[in-house]
Amino acid sequence: MPAFSLEPEQLAWCAELRRLAAERLAPLAEKGEPGRVNRPLVAELGRLGLLPRLFTSGALDLCLMRESLAHACTEAETALALQGLGAHPVHAHGTPAQRERWLPGVGAGTLVAAFALSEPGAGSDAAALALAAEPDGTDGTGGWRLTGEKAWISNAPEADFYTVFARTTPGAGARGVTAFLVPADRSGLTGAPLDMLSPHPIGTLDFDAVPVTAADVLGEPDRGFRVAMGTLNLFRPSVGAFAVGMARAALDATLVHTGRRDAFGGKLKDLQTVAHEVAEMALRVEAARLMVHAAATAYDEGAPDVPLRSAMAKLLATETAQYVVDRAVQLHGARALRRGHPLEHLYREVRAPRVYEGASEVQRGIIAKELYAALEAGT
Repeated sequence: MPAFSLEPEQLAWCAELRRLAAERLAPLAEKGEPGRVNRPLVAELGRLGLLPRLFTSGALDLCLMRESLAHACTEAETALALQGLGAHPVHAHGTPAQRERWLPGVGAGTLVAAFALSEPGAGSDAAALALAAEPDGTDGTGGWRLTGEKAWISNAPEADFYTVFARTTPGAGARGVTAFLVPADRSGLTGAPLDMLSPHPIGTLDFDAVPVTAADVLGEPDRGFRVAMGTLNLFRPSVGAFAVGMARAALDATLVHTGRRDAFGGKLKDLQTVAHEVAEMALRVEAARLMVHAAATAYDEGAPDVPLRSAMAKLLATETAQYVVDRAVQLHGARALRRGHPLEHLYREVRAPRVYEGASEVQRGIIAKELYAALEAGT
């Protein structure tokens, strides 16, 4: 279904990405171990030239990549997205030395990045971060020692470096957080994997007086929350794009199944209740896709309402994907519940995006806050 907002070249590129995902990336994904970083898959994303595009493309291109890859290979989509999420703060806020050291490897798929924001007691309330960055004057560098824990960190504990957000000023809320680039081999840094519902790698990180210096800061001290929110504003619409890609895959599978399946003297699609269900699924997928594209375009154009549009896009798309995948399973029946069925895979994958990078409830809070702020400003 072509979109009025996309050029023919963009549509052709999306089709090529779906082909590459099915033919070159999916076989590598199948060989990977659930819950572990699939380095051959990440390297292939680099060889295909997709990882470097994370730093040269706009938000809309990022959405098109994630949506297209998710349609055929959710593991490839997630691997691409996690590289971008972990390395974008380095690209946007890093020093020339930081960018030169880490970004070429990220683009080539030889270095794995991770975004370490969430903590056991600070998930949706990111301003409540407790990982302590205590001043360290022992070596004369004016650095810090990181002590505490991070949880639910994608690519942990196998990443090569982490964008870590720590509290440098106690009691200052969001204004007292600093972003640090922390190599995985830094002394005192350990981690462990978590066994999660979705198959991509997630783990915890433990910081036992991990040393960091001014050379490891991303952006400015006590201004790390801006680094985090700027990254999330870019990636939230593309989380919606990931969801749209999964929803579209579920819808496509449902169209094929209901068009072929014999039931009650005809095909499933001939039953009005089924036809109406499919129509509702298609309606919601298209609405979510258009909102995602609108939010991404607003980001690329520097519109003032990016936080509002990003929150709306993520909320609508992830909730839509949950609905569409669930209805697809229902219309397929028991076969879709069998381990290894594409919809069984999507059913496990589709749940997490409603939680990470700001849960649906958080997005509703952002939307309301932005609406009232605009009212008060008279815009």
